Amino acid sequence: MNLLEGKITFITGASSGIGKACAELFAKEKSNLILTARRIERLKTIANKLEKEFKIKVKCIQLDVRNYKQVEEVISSLETNWKKIDILINNAGLSRGLDKIYEGKKEDWDEMIDTNIKGLVYVTRHILPLMVKRKKGQIINIGSTAGHDVYPNGNIYSATKFAVKALSQSTRLDVLHNGIKVTSVDPGMVETEFSMVRFRGDKEKAKNVYKGLKPLSPKDVAEAVLFAVTRPKEVNINQIILTPLAQASSTQVHRKEK
Repeated sequence: MNLLEGKITFITGASSGIGKACAELFAKEKSNLILTARRIERLKTIANKLEKEFKIKVKCIQLDVRNYKQVEEVISSLETNWKKIDILINNAGLSRGLDKIYEGKKEDWDEMIDTNIKGLVYVTRHILPLMVKRKKGQIINIGSTAGHDVYPNGNIYSATKFAVKALSQSTRLDVLHNGIKVTSVDPGMVETEFSMVRFRGDKEKAKNVYKGLKPLSPKDVAEAVLFAVTRPKEVNINQIILTPLAQASSTQVHRKEK
């Protein structure tokens, strides 16, 4: 049984990690996809593979969610049939640096705030009205355990993920009378390009993040997203928090010594 056959899913940050895993899992369930990211060549490769393997329709769009005008133009210019978006997965997000607040870099702060908060808001602002008009749809915001408890030197990143939590909860209230579902999926440590991005390509630093434990995989998170969007019509999953077995919170991690 293909649970999402014929539905349209819009995914930001779909070129790698959790976004890519969601695209693969949703394609398997026969959802048609609108995949967006800055790295268009990666998107095209993913799209070609999914179209051939699962016989679905995939639209690739180069998009920087930080650019409000670009977001507005991309969504408003979609063909009528592609505007019937059933599921929006706000996945685009990142972290930069691991500095104390008094040693942080403005460019790192701006990039995190512009992507994790403003980008999510920009995309939601232009897709949600399409759902409101049809009185149906679901928004999935990819948050983080960092949006529930902070950790040393995680100041601005944690602040952006606390904002995602608040935006998810307040959006839920805003569309309560419209029959639209809103869910926040908040993972702990997931092995993606996240740490490579945070440390600007420093492989050793990135590797040490997951040292001594088995982190979540992008597929683990994608499966939680799929669970949320395949509940009965009258059921809304408000929030899912998932972590590796070895992680109890943002600061409590059990690492095995070799």
